[in-house]
Amino acid sequence: MNESSQQNIPRTSNRNILGREKYNPLIIFLKSILFFVLYNLMGIVHSTISLLVAPVQTFEQRFRFVNHWTRASLWLLRHLNGVHIEVSGIENIPRDQSVVIMSNHQSQLETFYLQLLIAPQATILKRELLWVPFFGWALALLKPIAINRKQRASALKTVVRVGTDRLESGINVVIFPEGTRQPPGTIGTFNAGGAMLATQSGSAILPVVHNSGDCWPARSIKRYPGTVRFIIGEPIDPQGKSTKQLNKEASEWIRAHYPD
Repeated sequence: MNESSQQNIPRTSNRNILGREKYNPLIIFLKSILFFVLYNLMGIVHSTISLLVAPVQTFEQRFRFVNHWTRASLWLLRHLNGVHIEVSGIENIPRDQSVVIMSNHQSQLETFYLQLLIAPQATILKRELLWVPFFGWALALLKPIAINRKQRASALKTVVRVGTDRLESGINVVIFPEGTRQPPGTIGTFNAGGAMLATQSGSAILPVVHNSGDCWPARSIKRYPGTVRFIIGEPIDPQGKSTKQLNKEASEWIRAHYPD
């Protein structure tokens, strides 16, 4: 996919990172291990059940059922690891139209929490995720838009074609335009896939920004106590804007509203 010209811009770490020193590192590590084990065990069991009951469920029923695991994981994360979530701007979520949700990407947390916050939805993801035993099989039940990131031109066409179909069916589309998880406090370069989908489908972009990496860092088993803040902006109308303009507007909003 085409990329915007903006570069990674480190942001000032918030109070979560600054306050880590008051927690016992050993306790954090042990609780993180326990979360990892329970989180995956719950996922394996629930994914298996989801696959068994899927044939007799509608898409909406499957979506709600699969996300029982999401709710259980958030409960565990809150009560075991001390990770709390705050949301502002929830009134900006349209109730009468489907939108393209563009969010920064720092951990697994936002990938499943957004499913509870804005439903129903289909996520644009790399196709390899659907090959993961149990988790990927259950994820396939939620009509994700799987792309081959090695073939950028083909991937972009898939995003626009399948994404438009999902939007016209009343299903919101989620995209993480950075493409990969970023370190805490960092916003990466935005690819143009989400903006192109919005301009060609006529659907608004709903910008979302968060600091999930403070508590759930990418490629780390540790889960740090703290508060993850999700900020939802007003929908951005694509009418009269080019893909480049729309991508720049969404990117600038997310950078400007990163939680402090």
